[in-house]
Amino acid sequence: MNFNPLTWDAPYLVIVGALFMIVFLRANGTYWLGRLISRGAERTQARRMMETPGYQRAVQRLNQWGPPVVSVSFLTIGFQTLVNLAAGATRMPLTRYLPAVTIGCVMWAFVYGTVGTAGIEALGLVWERNPPLAVFLGVLAVSALVVFITWRVREAKRRRPDAAPAVETA
Repeated sequence: MNFNPLTWDAPYLVIVGALFMIVFLRANGTYWLGRLISRGAERTQARRMMETPGYQRAVQRLNQWGPPVVSVSFLTIGFQTLVNLAAGATRMPLTRYLPAVTIGCVMWAFVYGTVGTAGIEALGLVWERNPPLAVFLGVLAVSALVVFITWRVREAKRRRPDAAPAVETA
């Protein structure tokens, strides 16, 4: 039997179910980490993260909009972790958090189950026909992601109110 990690032999709903469980456990783990941190871990790396502008925005939106922010955060990249951490740190009641995180996890699982499966299948087809092209496309995708993240970090630093003004040279 030939194992190919680029092909999925599981039914679609099994893939979505597995993705749901993974993200549900991760999100709830982040929530409980937020609750633990808020209890007194004053000098940890996670506490410093909770003082970042991104985390503070997540807390503000969470306090303003509540559970819908938790659900919608699963359609974003990066923001969902901060929202779940903030939900725990601000002690959002489980009666509000669990339904919201469940809805978000279902959305996330279907999106990643669909897009992820299609992407893996497409990469598998390219690999079968032209392995160097598949490697090139993978490197191109990772490079584009690195450029995008670098650009976003630089933009965020530039927009920070506490950032020093740029020095002009003549």
